[in-house]
Amino acid sequence: MKNVFRYLAAPLLSASLLAACARQEASPVLPAATALSQNASAPGFPEGFETGTKTAYTAGTVTLSSGSWTLTDALLGNTSADAHTGTQSARVRNSGSLSMNFDLTSGAGVVTVDHARYGTDASGTWELWASTNSGSSYAKVGSTITSSSTTLATASFTLNMAGAVRLQVRKTDGSTNRLNFDNITVQSYAGTGGGGTPPPGSGGTKFLFDASHAELAGNADWALDVDGGVAPRYPTPAASGITASTPESYWTAALSSWGVALVKLGNSVENLPAGTAITYGNSSNPQDLANYNVFVIDEPNTLFTASEKTAILNFVKNGGGLFMISDHDQSDRNNDGYDSPAIWNDLMTNNSVQVNPFGYSIALTNISETTSNVLAGSTNTILHGSQGNVTQLKFSNGATITKTSGSQAVPLVWQSSSVQGLSNIMCASSTFGTGRVFCITDSSPADDGTGSPGNTVYPGWTELASHANLHLNASLWLAKQQ
Repeated sequence: MKNVFRYLAAPLLSASLLAACARQEASPVLPAATALSQNASAPGFPEGFETGTKTAYTAGTVTLSSGSWTLTDALLGNTSADAHTGTQSARVRNSGSLSMNFDLTSGAGVVTVDHARYGTDASGTWELWASTNSGSSYAKVGSTITSSSTTLATASFTLNMAGAVRLQVRKTDGSTNRLNFDNITVQSYAGTGGGGTPPPGSGGTKFLFDASHAELAGNADWALDVDGGVAPRYPTPAASGITASTPESYWTAALSSWGVALVKLGNSVENLPAGTAITYGNSSNPQDLANYNVFVIDEPNTLFTASEKTAILNFVKNGGGLFMISDHDQSDRNNDGYDSPAIWNDLMTNNSVQVNPFGYSIALTNISETTSNVLAGSTNTILHGSQGNVTQLKFSNGATITKTSGSQAVPLVWQSSSVQGLSNIMCASSTFGTGRVFCITDSSPADDGTGSPGNTVYPGWTELASHANLHLNASLWLAKQQ
């Protein structure tokens, strides 16, 4: 069993530090953005250029995870000068191109491409082109992009093209300067849609795991995958390589079991890397919340900004799912004066959208116990869903939830000695607008025991069979899949 010190970013927290966990006044809040419509990922995407081999610039075909591509004046590079998130990326020179040899049969909505200049080469320009006649002719999509940094940046293109579509990336400056391309994502496009309703109303499959609020601070790895101390947008190796028999060690971070399990169920998963903004309705941000069904935030350790709080709450209000995980009181991993209970309570009490939107607060407690005090006589799909029944829950230093009397919140599990009332709650669900929320107040049950070198993690995910069942049932409920 882990002990309380697992959760401290330093061996001791001073009294002055703990006192600093007071609420902070909000800065002026940005107006709520208009929601975007978005469809599910195209089969085989994102394409991370991980599975093929091509070491020469001579034109040739290569089989990648998404299908067959022709690389002209291009190869798959894996040197230290190549910008990539996995082990390799495409490298293009002169007027080279990356061309799909297959059609996207469900059309193409939003397409994103990560790009950078290679090594010490100068900047270069490139364009995205699309064909609706199986490659007989192409038309340019969007603007010409300049790659000026050696660090991957993301370019986003809105195609909204139904029917059969294939894509081509063209280097356009004609110089010998080389460019890298990686992580091409494609959203299927079934038609014009109605706009204005963010995540898809049914069959949603996109899960975004936050890694932008110090979730890796101290002895923590609350992400799908961590490579060299960084949580990349796309876990590596590519999710397209996951099969029914793939072990959770396919990725390395404390939430890898959860992520691999979601992919096996037909969903797509991404990290929101550090330094990436949480927005809602911002079409220039490829990881805008309107592009996802469920936002998972496991033990945030920095306060959400005023605009981030507005984005999160409006995302839920307009149909999104929010998976909230906190830890116990006095669990400030990065010593900034705020732990996850304080951060979550600040979101719910200090925002411009609605005070107490979910009908509960997180109590400043610290408990460790195994309980079987599950909601009695329930057919609740989180407790009895497609992924199995939930009969127990173990906290190894966690907080509790207090429900507001008469609110919409539904307590699901209580401390073992508690009546099934408004307090001593260990997990609960709620609704806000047309969206759904699930909250559990210990990060231990999601921890799969794998993490970055030097971090001590614990296998809570497999400690009780109910833990995986609870998290997966709740995930699918938030995505409106059950």
